[in-house]
Amino acid sequence: MTPAASQAPIGMFDSGVGGLSVLAALREELPGEDCLYLADSAHAPYGERGEAFVIARSLAIGRLLVQQHGAKALVVACNTATAAAVEQLRAAWPNMPVVGVEPAIKPAVQTSRTGRVGVLATRGTVASARFRRLLQAHGRGVGLAVQACDGLAHAIESSAEGGKAGAAARQRVLELCAHYTARLGAFGEEPGNIDTLVLGCTHYVFARDALRQLLGEEVRLIDTGVPVARQTRRMLAARGLLREGPATPGRLRLWTTGELAALQAAARHWLGLPASACAKVQA
Repeated sequence: MTPAASQAPIGMFDSGVGGLSVLAALREELPGEDCLYLADSAHAPYGERGEAFVIARSLAIGRLLVQQHGAKALVVACNTATAAAVEQLRAAWPNMPVVGVEPAIKPAVQTSRTGRVGVLATRGTVASARFRRLLQAHGRGVGLAVQACDGLAHAIESSAEGGKAGAAARQRVLELCAHYTARLGAFGEEPGNIDTLVLGCTHYVFARDALRQLLGEEVRLIDTGVPVARQTRRMLAARGLLREGPATPGRLRLWTTGELAALQAAARHWLGLPASACAKVQA
């Protein structure tokens, strides 16, 4: 690849602000890379949309990031979009690294001591053929409890707001986490209990405090932000697309198709970014 190609930005997207958890891991792994992040909040949550809709949105956002803004790689920072559309994105841009996000079933199974693993995910992820294949490939030999969590991603989106609205949303996150974890079964290190919980949606990383409050410190919470960041590094390196040169911080631009104030609040609350890093976009 040409030096100019390596200087291009990495494009990322999610149905909303949940993918900021992946962005944080990517910035830690590749601090010198420019990054574009698009929150498709006007069409969120993907997890409660049909597969055809998610595919159409993913391709539209891919065109924006690649064709209009010259992204050298795509990171699908959304479990639902990965399950529905990652193969279509790879077919559309066969020579470009396209990194998806999948629930971390394999490492959860490998680390569980009780042989019981819980999975929280969106309805769209749980219903996908890709998720079923993931369970078949890595879920044998353990007891897997899977729960679709309607409403949780939306509540997490709102929880970064200030004032009474944000406080109410944070309480709603706690209530939904309590409801859905209770449906999975008993947690803990006793035989037969769930000792490992997979956070199968990038939004759910931002509910860690609520989950810790409910489940205690002994239950492992596993997400995929760091593995996705490392895979992005590997794929860029394999194609000669890693940015070389002085170790200066890469530029970061965050866009939303929804309410700008909501993205600004989330970027400030979770990543400590200024409002000026965010803008509204049509896609």
